Amino acid sequence: MNVNPRLYRFIGGNQGEWSVLAIRSVIGETLPMAARLAVVQGNGPVENSAWALSGVTSYGRYATQTEQASLAAVQVPPGRAESTCAALIPIKKNAAWWNLTQDARRQIFEERSRHTAIGVRYLPAIARRLHHCRDLAEPAPFDFLTWFDYAADQTQAFEDLVGALRQTEEWAYVEREVDIRLTRAG
Repeated sequence: MNVNPRLYRFIGGNQGEWSVLAIRSVIGETLPMAARLAVVQGNGPVENSAWALSGVTSYGRYATQTEQASLAAVQVPPGRAESTCAALIPIKKNAAWWNLTQDARRQIFEERSRHTAIGVRYLPAIARRLHHCRDLAEPAPFDFLTWFDYAADQTQAFEDLVGALRQTEEWAYVEREVDIRLTRAG
């Protein structure tokens, strides 16, 4: 089987390395509750799941080369042993966002909302990886799947991070957001 290393599947069900603590809607419809979450790289089978979400890693759409370099200098990949807490936050933006030009979205995303600058303040304590759903061949219920993991003593920092992002102009364009909190299954 040919595995796409950029494709990730997040499968909510009864199996997986993460225990689901809570699933709540921030805006719009939520997802059904699941006991566990499996994070699978590539296209594996989805059996007996409450839901499965797919996305691919991609290039930074709105970050400049300088911003990308500042992220790369302090960012660490998800999956560190001390990261016993995680969050999967699927997001769908509204048609008004997608009707904007690329430079207009960049202005909102970075120049006014300061998305990258906010995120850098929490690195490397909070690891993150963005998955794009609009790059998939099949329609998806979300545009982005945002994955974060962190040590338990960084829980308040994570709350501060998502709180700061949700206060930005960019978030006025979010029409659906689900917040899934997880802990590493023991």
